[in-house]
Amino acid sequence: MKKDIAVELIKDFHEKPLPDLVDRDLEFKLPKTKKAITIIGPRRAGKTYFLFNSMHRLKEVNRTEMLYVNLEDDRLLPLKLDDLNQFLKTYYEIYPQNRKKRVYLFLDEVQNVEGWENFVRRILDTEKVQVFITGSSSKLLAKEIATSMRGRAVTYLILPFSFLEFLRAKEMEVKKYLSSDKKAWVMKYLDEFMRFGGFPEVVLDDDENSKVRTLKEYVEVLLMRDVVERHKVKNIKVLRMLFNALQDSFSKEFSVHKFFNFLKSQGIAVSKNTLYDYFQHYEDAFAVIPVRRFSYSIRELEQSLPKVYQIDNGYAPQMGIRFSPNIGRLMENTVAIEWLRRKFKNPLLDFFYWKDASGKEVDFVIKEGKDIRELLQVCYNVEDYDTKMRETKALLKASNKLSCKNLKIITWDYEGNETIEGKKIIYNPLWKWLLGRS
Repeated sequence: MKKDIAVELIKDFHEKPLPDLVDRDLEFKLPKTKKAITIIGPRRAGKTYFLFNSMHRLKEVNRTEMLYVNLEDDRLLPLKLDDLNQFLKTYYEIYPQNRKKRVYLFLDEVQNVEGWENFVRRILDTEKVQVFITGSSSKLLAKEIATSMRGRAVTYLILPFSFLEFLRAKEMEVKKYLSSDKKAWVMKYLDEFMRFGGFPEVVLDDDENSKVRTLKEYVEVLLMRDVVERHKVKNIKVLRMLFNALQDSFSKEFSVHKFFNFLKSQGIAVSKNTLYDYFQHYEDAFAVIPVRRFSYSIRELEQSLPKVYQIDNGYAPQMGIRFSPNIGRLMENTVAIEWLRRKFKNPLLDFFYWKDASGKEVDFVIKEGKDIRELLQVCYNVEDYDTKMRETKALLKASNKLSCKNLKIITWDYEGNETIEGKKIIYNPLWKWLLGRS
């Protein structure tokens, strides 16, 4: 990298105003010891804007005491480890007075630089620098942090907008009590949130066709950059077929073995281990959320078929999946994303699904530490008798098996509670649950 490019990027950052932002709910604390703050999450979920948001929060810090580097900027490519050293060296040449001050270094999409963890660890040890890192690969960052950083990083997850952040982006404040008109707007926005998801660029776009085009572009970037290029995948056709199968199966169990047999029946030769690798690549790139079947046996849990959820509901319309009759699946997917968000906020929290030998199923088993905290079903229409009986019978059976009395059914708009077989079941509208108003 030429020095004049580094100077140009540094001066551009300091002279241009920070963009206007939708405030995110993710909170971070500056470490008291020398640790990097790591922000992971899917591509286009808002990690870069969260860095800018973090800069806004550092109100007492002069802008020149911050340094932001977008490691996907085409002017920097191809990137080498020495380029990071060059950047910091150039910065101190421009601002020599900051050598004795605390400097805030923001490295965006750091996984693009091989060996980045060595650079970060060194400057944490030798410089007065607080480092912020973003990355779009959970596995690569986690591996590097565990092996090279050795406890020198605090990791946070940022996802596409939550429903509360979505409403904030729409400049709508939801108070405790709503008029019929405000309630109608909340339900309208929930409909949009369910169909097109929470990716910030999509949320702020008012044209539905444009939203779908943007989401299709996201999928292409995910496939080509986060999977094909990063993992040097050769069989792109099978990779795409697997992605399509995963998206078509969202909110359902997914069997790699059955998909392998399907490919075999089509005369497509690929090893089962390769398919498992591809599946792992999608999880690492935050394309899917695999949820395991609950068991007290670790072996049974790991060997169970996962239910697969999308990282964002927006992937559904770009795959041709429309709102009806898939609303129940979209609701369940929305709840899974929210549980993932809550899991990262509470390290003791985890979630699974439950299923018995007869096929009775509970959508979510919420575990906190060693305790089963809650059993939760997601059901669009509980006013249909057969549907209600199916959901409640499974909930009651799981309650007896897992000794859990906290039973809940998330509905589209029905609210109430009832006692069945001596157990209380709470019905909570999805919008209230998403806003934390259980």
